[in-house]
Amino acid sequence: MSEQPLPREIRCVLVPAGDLRLLLPNATVAEVITQPTPEPVEGAPDWLLGRIAWRGWRVPLVSFTRLAGAGEGDPDLAVRVAVLKALGGNPELPFIAVLTQGFPRLTTLNSELIIPTHDGTALPPGVRAHVLVRDDMAVIPDLEMIERELSGLLAVEA
Repeated sequence: MSEQPLPREIRCVLVPAGDLRLLLPNATVAEVITQPTPEPVEGAPDWLLGRIAWRGWRVPLVSFTRLAGAGEGDPDLAVRVAVLKALGGNPELPFIAVLTQGFPRLTTLNSELIIPTHDGTALPPGVRAHVLVRDDMAVIPDLEMIERELSGLLAVEA
């Protein structure tokens, strides 16, 4: 069996989340919706805002800015929710929702257009890397870590 070559370019989205921009593969974003009222999760940390109803699922809603300790951004901007496809294969957690301000912006990237900017200090929770994408500072979220945390928190709730 031959291995498929890696793509030269990948379609990504920059998702505005407070003072941050999250860099994600385009295929990860299932939908961007208006912010519904979340159902609280008892005993949850402040970054887990609750669960929202979306297409028959109860999807955990995460404030990435609170998780990573970043600024909340411009309060006058419309807040939306980006529903992301979970990567961990947990059938109980197929989606995660993240607060966003504005709409994700599509971009096509290759390895020359993503420049790591990490200075060696400890990364905030939920952040896998800091990068420069063209002229935008962005973070690559650690979705696997967020999913593990959510699985633990939501298993206690069930």
